[in-house]
Amino acid sequence: MEIKLGVIEDYFAKVGVVAVKIEESISVGDTIHVKGHTTDLTQTLESMQVEHKSITTAKSGDDVGIKVKDRVRKGDTIYKVVADK
Repeated sequence: MEIKLGVIEDYFAKVGVVAVKIEESISVGDTIHVKGHTTDLTQTLESMQVEHKSITTAKSGDDVGIKVKDRVRKGDTIYKVVADK
């Protein structure tokens, strides 16, 4: 099952970081899935920042930078993967 976290607002290729306004809480260690027209990336969330400061948890409404392992695109949707109950 996946919960929508938000839409990629920007992608910084040199550092491999996306900017996104979070719609649901997320923590380092959670699994994320980025899906778009040509994008399909699933990874464990290893690093997040707000205002250039590392954080371990983000809540709804936070503007965060998330380190990604592969290229994604502005407009892609980012999801949190949760285990089915």
